[in-house]
Amino acid sequence: MPITHPKTHLRLRLNEQNKGTDEMIKNSILAALVAFGLGTGAANAAGTGHTEDFAFSFEGPFGKFDVHQLQRGLQVYKEVCSACHGLRQVAFRALAEPGGPQLEAEQVKAFAALFDVTDAETGETRPGRPSDKFPANTAVGAPDLSLMAKARAGFHGPMGLGINQIVQGMGGAEYIASILTGFTGEEKTQAGVTLYENHAFSSGWISMNPPLEDGAVEYRDGHPNSVEHMAEDVSAFLMWAAEPKMMARKNTGFLAVAFMVLLTSLLYLSNKKLWAGPKRKD
Repeated sequence: MPITHPKTHLRLRLNEQNKGTDEMIKNSILAALVAFGLGTGAANAAGTGHTEDFAFSFEGPFGKFDVHQLQRGLQVYKEVCSACHGLRQVAFRALAEPGGPQLEAEQVKAFAALFDVTDAETGETRPGRPSDKFPANTAVGAPDLSLMAKARAGFHGPMGLGINQIVQGMGGAEYIASILTGFTGEEKTQAGVTLYENHAFSSGWISMNPPLEDGAVEYRDGHPNSVEHMAEDVSAFLMWAAEPKMMARKNTGFLAVAFMVLLTSLLYLSNKKLWAGPKRKD
């Protein structure tokens, strides 16, 4: 029986381990490719709706919320959307904070009183207070709108990769505005449910009837109140509801970038000065 050198045994074992590792890597890559294919396929299947690219004032690194637009959007929400949809994550007092609708304290108090809320201590129904949150409204199965502008992505990019989100953003506000303006006027009944054609919705048909019509809300500032204007205003408001600290984050990010640029410049100049002497000697 031939005697195998210990080094040969070790080499054979290493080769077997390498083969096993290579096989694991191949399987992992294959699984990732399959998952990627399924994911992009699902994204393409779900992303058949068309989202319009609206020019919102808060877009971009230096964009800001339009206070007057947020106030108009709040009015549209109160007079139209609140009949079916809640904002249970948003406190009334946030309406007076910087970066938002910036209502006066008395206005916030009066606005909160328009809503009936359940007292957490007594369990009784009473008028809302600034410290309360918007009441939830799920009686008709409608989704809460607190985070809707972040939960829905309007821009998916080629193959559902979301590459254009780097430039256009997620498009949550655009998605909402596109839904509100995407009704064609066609409707059908399916399984006893009336569906309305909407070219922005993924399936092309939605169970929500068109909530807006020209002149439905009379703006206090006299702004045009077409469906398109109202859709943009309430979408901007819902973007603020989902991102109430957006302006503060942008300011912090700008200061952080400016600090990093300044620090990098100082480090470069310091390094250049420290090595100036040794370089001359060389």
